[in-house]
This record gives sequence, structure tokens and C-alpha cells, in this order.
Amino acid sequence: MIRLAAVVLVLALTPALAQEARPLAADEAVEQRLLAIAEELRCLVCQNETLAASRADLAEDLRRQIREQIKQGRSDDEIMQYMTNRYGDFVRYRPPFKTTTVLLWVGPFVLLAVAGGGLAWYVRRRRTRIPPAALTPEDEARVAALLAGDQRPRAAGTKRA
Repeated sequence: MIRLAAVVLVLALTPALAQEARPLAADEAVEQRLLAIAEELRCLVCQNETLAASRADLAEDLRRQIREQIKQGRSDDEIMQYMTNRYGDFVRYRPPFKTTTVLLWVGPFVLLAVAGGGLAWYVRRRRTRIPPAALTPEDEARVAALLAGDQRPRAAGTKRA
């Protein structure tokens, strides 16, 4: 019982020992600039995370490089240009609109238009392939009687619907 009470006491006091995360740099302004730049860059390992959110080793190295460049006095644009020159436009979440990235910007709209056109073509083609069903004279008489509200008994040998 004493052991159980000790475990419960330790678990209850654990949140009191928690501390706020300390910034990695001594200068808070450097960290804020680092996070702003890292939010605009893609992790090259994870590819679906920003550089700021990734915990990959390469992401930590790239953040360290950005931090060093900030301390050297480089502007945000210079740092982004350095990363783009080194890793290509893929490293940016919003690559610039130019001839090499036009497919990234226009491609989804072209695919959507092609898919919409293909669907419209298929629907029109299908309408012409399926002929309307022709009714027999007995079916036409039955439909007319139903529409007129006539509840006469059917002829012998016909089934009820």
C-alpha cells in the first residue's frame, strides 16, 4: 500500500515540475525570424511539413544554418534565395511563378478542365447510346389507365405490378 501511495504521489506532483520550453537562441528576435522563414520552407525529408514543424535531423541542420545567416545580418530574402539556390524551388511552399514552375501553378486547373470535359463528353455519348425504351400497345394502355385513375380489373393473364 505504501508503494502504491508513493507512486500516486509522484505522478500527482509531476506536472508541478514541468517547465516552459526554452528558446534555442539567446535572442528572441532571431528565433521569431527563424520561425517566419522556416514556415515558408518545406522539409526535404518529410516533404509534407514545414521546416519549422519537422523534427528530422536535416530540418534541424537547416534551421541551424538559417539561424547562423540571421546572426550574420542577412535579410529574409537573401536567406530564401540561398535555400532556393541550394535546394531548388521545391524547398519553397509557394514557389515563384516562372517558366520552370508554371506546371505547378497551372497544372491542377488544366487537369480539372480536362476531367470536366471528359465527363461531359462521356455523358453526352452515353445519352446517344441508350435508346429510349419503346412501350408495347398494352403497356401504353395500362399507363393511360393508371394516369386517368381508372381502377378497372386487368385482363386475365396479366400480372399486377
